[in-house]
Amino acid sequence: MNTLGREATCFCRDCLADLAPSARRCGECGSPRLLSHRALPGLTIAHIDCDAFYATVEKRDNPEIADKPVIIGGGKRGVVSAACYIARTFGVRSAMPMFKALALCPSAIVIPPDMAKYVRVGREVRHAMLALTPLVEPLSIDEAFLDLSGTQRVHGMIPAKVLARFAREVERNIGITVSVGLSCNKFLAKIASDLDKPRGFAALDQAEAKAMLADRPVGFIFGVGPATQERLSQRGFRTIADLQRADETELMKQFPSEGRRLWRLARGMDDRRVVADRGAKTISSETTFDNDVRDFATLEKVLWRLSEKVSARLKNGELAGGTITLKLKTADFRQRTRSQSIHAPTQLAAKIFAISRDLLAREIDGTAFRLMGTGVSALRMGSQADDTDMLDRRAAHAERAIDDLRKKFGSSAVIRGIAYDGPEKGE
Repeated sequence: MNTLGREATCFCRDCLADLAPSARRCGECGSPRLLSHRALPGLTIAHIDCDAFYATVEKRDNPEIADKPVIIGGGKRGVVSAACYIARTFGVRSAMPMFKALALCPSAIVIPPDMAKYVRVGREVRHAMLALTPLVEPLSIDEAFLDLSGTQRVHGMIPAKVLARFAREVERNIGITVSVGLSCNKFLAKIASDLDKPRGFAALDQAEAKAMLADRPVGFIFGVGPATQERLSQRGFRTIADLQRADETELMKQFPSEGRRLWRLARGMDDRRVVADRGAKTISSETTFDNDVRDFATLEKVLWRLSEKVSARLKNGELAGGTITLKLKTADFRQRTRSQSIHAPTQLAAKIFAISRDLLAREIDGTAFRLMGTGVSALRMGSQADDTDMLDRRAAHAERAIDDLRKKFGSSAVIRGIAYDGPEKGE
């Protein structure tokens, strides 16, 4: 679609009033938050990303820390799960070791992650997305692609305005902020959502994408990890501009499995469709110990708590899974991953623990571990999937009775015998 000679469409993101392209503030409400782009009426693919999601939820629930640096994460040997924008100004980033984050930002308030709460808030945002279009493709708990093609007649306004209204309502009704990227395809929409964070809204057309991408390193393209980046560099492809100059056929010869994809993405071309209801692939929980642990009895108690957390998230999402995975990281940072598939999908803590425990027992050989986790994959909808025989039915009924008591009287109302009561941190 050629938009070069078209006058830009401009409107106020706060009151949605139409404005002249030259406007600097809204003449209706005075807001400076305007969106202007020549291709705006025809752009329908969006990427929505919640801003510093975990930290923003915690600030919403505790206004006293709203203007303070906040880090979501575990103990001193854990890692940063999320950091608010204030903490990021100190250099704190997700996945950074906690000791390094605290060295950069000693005044940070550290809050252990509350995944059950984040899942609930994420579900609220997802429901609001589904009110815009059924074509919502979740990427994680706090981001998704949306395809708003054909929705203008339903909403009575162009997709850009629908998304601006959505962002405003999420902020007002849910108490968090989002950033929106709008384009003609998923690749460019994802790029656009990062251009104006937080509370951002950016539009990006394919006509301007080539010039914008040119100076970026090849690793900027999704799917290009360090190994692929090194292979590209060895052939002289260090920036996206290098890929743009390449002949498509020649690139396909040099990189048979990915040459055409790289050539197209370097030009902002992406024909992937927004696929609804992809959902989560795995639900897991892990912890990093303050001190390395090699004792099976100690690990077993921690494993029970992790199994209960995974079970709670499965039940909260009305999901069950058919594969249990144990994750261990040794003191020298070597990772071990062991999985076992089961006959019928489960969401029961007792079954997740029993299988994870068996996997753990096989790894006890004197090795000291610094991290342990368990997770469930091969997910499907349904909460009764594991009631497959008399023993399972009794276990399921007993566990759900305990869940009901905890909902009514608190999480400490019933404590199973294996429950861990030691100093382990970092979950």
